[in-house]
Amino acid sequence: MSDVKASILVVDDDLAIRELLQEHLSRVGYDVVTAADGDGMRQRLAQSRVDLIVLDVMLPGDDGFTLCREIREHSQVPIIMLTASSDETDRVVGLEIGADDYLAKPFSARELQARVKALLRRSSFTRADNPRFVRFDRWRLDTLAHELISEEGRTTALSGADFALLQLFLAHPNEVLDRDTISGVTRGRESMPLDRVVDVAVSRLRQRLGDQGRNPRLIKTVRGAGYLLAATVTYVAE
Repeated sequence: MSDVKASILVVDDDLAIRELLQEHLSRVGYDVVTAADGDGMRQRLAQSRVDLIVLDVMLPGDDGFTLCREIREHSQVPIIMLTASSDETDRVVGLEIGADDYLAKPFSARELQARVKALLRRSSFTRADNPRFVRFDRWRLDTLAHELISEEGRTTALSGADFALLQLFLAHPNEVLDRDTISGVTRGRESMPLDRVVDVAVSRLRQRLGDQGRNPRLIKTVRGAGYLLAATVTYVAE
């Protein structure tokens, strides 16, 4: 994205918020389009490429959760959800269905800008000097397509948050990663007491890896310390 402006779609039924975010994000170099509801969002997505979506939870017609699920059926575009509720449930639900980050209203435009920048950088993570594929356990990770490939050849697309978390584990195999380290990579902030966001992110990644159950064998819980990827990791070009 070095020579092409990243395109951001803001979906919010509040005209003042749409105008504010469009003005602020445009000023710092992004192409910004807006929509007031799900129909408008679908129209924008059909018309042009979008690199990131800022999606409000409370919308007329289909709410943000419904729209997030719909997007995830065919796209892994980064999604930041906006919620007017301070209830942790909204945040957890959003992350469970595939959102990459969330912000509670009211929020500062500068904080949103930082989240947008981090997500875009993460979603475009490709380095020519790094091997494209990472092998571990029964899986192969395609770091270019952001896909998991099973031994049988089945592919699973990863959201930005899932991909970033798996990359973190693969960079530190057989090491205990604490909750703050995981939270810093997946959400860009330290975890709070009783915050379930890290647990949800790990649970979702376990689901992608078929590593669920009472005693996961691949991503292990180390009580009082964090999580550990129990696997040998190798990097291959093809």
